[in-house]
Amino acid sequence: MPDTLTITDDRTGNTYQIPIEHGTIRAMDLRQIKTDENDFGLMSYDPGYINTASTKSTITYIDGERGILRYRGYPIEQLAKESTFLEVAFLILFGELPNREELDSWEHDITHQTYLHEKLKSLMQSFCHDAHPMSIFIASVATLATFSTGARSVDDPERRLEQVKSLIAKVPTIAAFSFRHLRGLPYVYPDTDLSYSGNFLNMMFKMSEAKYKPEPALERALDVLFILHADHEQNCSTSTMRAIGSSKSDPYSALSGAAAALYGPLHGGANEAVLRMLQEIGHVDHVPAHIKQVKTGESRLMGFGHRVYKNYDPRASIIKEIADRVFEVTGRNPLLDIALELERIALEDEYFVSRKLYPNVDFYSGLIYQAMGLPVEMFPVLFAIGRSVGWLAQWGELLTDPEQRIARPRQIYLGADQRDYTPIDKR
Repeated sequence: MPDTLTITDDRTGNTYQIPIEHGTIRAMDLRQIKTDENDFGLMSYDPGYINTASTKSTITYIDGERGILRYRGYPIEQLAKESTFLEVAFLILFGELPNREELDSWEHDITHQTYLHEKLKSLMQSFCHDAHPMSIFIASVATLATFSTGARSVDDPERRLEQVKSLIAKVPTIAAFSFRHLRGLPYVYPDTDLSYSGNFLNMMFKMSEAKYKPEPALERALDVLFILHADHEQNCSTSTMRAIGSSKSDPYSALSGAAAALYGPLHGGANEAVLRMLQEIGHVDHVPAHIKQVKTGESRLMGFGHRVYKNYDPRASIIKEIADRVFEVTGRNPLLDIALELERIALEDEYFVSRKLYPNVDFYSGLIYQAMGLPVEMFPVLFAIGRSVGWLAQWGELLTDPEQRIARPRQIYLGADQRDYTPIDKR
């Protein structure tokens, strides 16, 4: 017997049986529930899509109650420990881990597309000296479409793959150039002898040395951070990528829009908010006073709790280990002691435990970036580098899903009824 949901409409007394598939009902099945023939039909109202599935996906699995995150079935803990970012990128995009030959080919293709057209470089140099790196990133990614032949041929699998490789290769170059722009330094060209993360460090920090040699601990830290941020199901920026992509827009424009969504302080700016909170607290001795203010509603505890995870964010424990390795190289961040004390109290205090306010991925990432010499303005840009892989995988999945249509949410109209125009001299 198929799973169904029986609904009785108390307005009419009519009863309906709605099929249940994968624990969901189709919103369009509600449209048959009407009070009369002129009725549009029943809709669901869900601001922020709190409990609405817009797609079927095979990419990322999250169980917020149990603190589980998996890419294509692989636990994030295993990937962060054993894999590289480009290997994870291959997995997320194609569904399986690559063999050695596939990985070598993939890494070669990405590494040798990292250079930007000189005219795009000139465009980036034309921005104001203090332009925000994320604004430069968004504008530059969108402009990439003008340098790509066939960018709009999104229904061609080969062309799509070309664009995917190009974007994964070029986003760290754009990001590094935006960092150098903020610092007033000359742009550094990619080094194809280095790894994905090693080259990114090279483009940001190389000065007068003939050959930049990335610090292994920092190189690995960046790689893991990119892995942790690679995808996270249907969040705000990913949903934006899919919404734009549903109109068959080119991937550069769609990814630029996704990055713009990420730029918002409620999404990609969370680790910056953590850092500012720690700086405002100022000293370990001031932590109890801040905790008291949080409980009375005078302050917020940034970096704790998550809309999805009702348990410990699995990425948080990974990033905490990475932080220890980074600080061994860079020196201990003085804000770390404040962060550790906040975490200790929050994990023991019934106020936070009962509300399931555990540290999330943003709690330690800002400390790592700061220790590496990166300003808070770069935090959302770094987020965007890793997340670009997830955005592109979601975009590709959307385009090959026969059930997907152009995004067009409904609304509940609460405005004025029909009224006649009044000439301006009679108002």
